Amino acid sequence: MKKIINPWQHRPEYNCFGCCAENPIGLHLEFYEDSDCIVSKWHPSDCYQGWMNTMHGGILSTLIDEVCGWVVTRKLKTMGYTVQLNVQFRKKVPTTEQELTIKAKIIRQVRNLAYINAEIVNSNGEVCCEGETIYFLMPQEKAQNMGFLHYDVEDEED
Repeated sequence: MKKIINPWQHRPEYNCFGCCAENPIGLHLEFYEDSDCIVSKWHPSDCYQGWMNTMHGGILSTLIDEVCGWVVTRKLKTMGYTVQLNVQFRKKVPTTEQELTIKAKIIRQVRNLAYINAEIVNSNGEVCCEGETIYFLMPQEKAQNMGFLHYDVEDEED
């Protein structure tokens, strides 16, 4: 897997809840490219609890939405926004879970819409959540006008 370098990390106006390392209440996600998938690893905590010792469904949905957004930027080399997000919660995710793996890939693209599937897998390899998103894709010129350039990757990770 290759780590994706976050191109926004040094911009003063950048404070994404999902991926900004400096956001004090954020998720601090990092992303990796693995063939046609974008992958992130995340460690739950009781800060993101819904019911007692259980991850909040909105946070799990955010994890799915965020990784799908990075699929758009890395794989399609533009920006976009979520038009539709459907999440199916298959298995309870405890706040004490060691690590979650979130991964997503493009299923199809129709004109300016990307259909992306994602899943959250626990440390036992069980699928806890599945998500389907539809992203509206901005024309590359508009994305560039908003500051998007490209997402580079680091050298191969072990």
